[in-house]
Amino acid sequence: MSSGEDNQLVRATLDGDRAAFDELVDRYQMKIYNLALRVTGNREDALDVSQTSFLKAYDHLEQFKPAHRFFSWIYRITMNEALDVVSRRQTLTELSSEILEPAAGPEADCWGNQAGRRLQAALMGINPSYRAVIVLRHLHGLSYREISGVVGAPERTVKSRLFTARQQLRARLAASGVTP
Repeated sequence: MSSGEDNQLVRATLDGDRAAFDELVDRYQMKIYNLALRVTGNREDALDVSQTSFLKAYDHLEQFKPAHRFFSWIYRITMNEALDVVSRRQTLTELSSEILEPAAGPEADCWGNQAGRRLQAALMGINPSYRAVIVLRHLHGLSYREISGVVGAPERTVKSRLFTARQQLRARLAASGVTP
């Protein structure tokens, strides 16, 4: 998944090749869904955010700048959509049992243990902008520079948010009996 290959697919899409955009969707759909799920904390919202993100990307593809990575561009769209959903919901109270006990599958293994559930609950309890940087850095492995591009903040702001997010997450985990 090189940036050059993505740029070729974007160009082909703009030239009318629908299959080229389908390839971009295939490449990034799971990462986009996982990002949306981690930020929204709700499967249905994550599916909606994912779909909306790809639709917006397709509708605004001519605005994509090949000097940037498509990956960062679609992540930024997704992050904005997910944060909009969270702010519209305006409650971070109780996690649904659906989030705490997902259906069987690869992610179920990750969520299956009690510590994993406590981690998710703690993550959902912190501010969405802090949650976003934790998810992007530790769950998706983005660099500070990539996170900066996704969230639209300078790298030093990303580092500061990440520091604060880690402190908040550590405190929430300790309060729930998980030693970070």
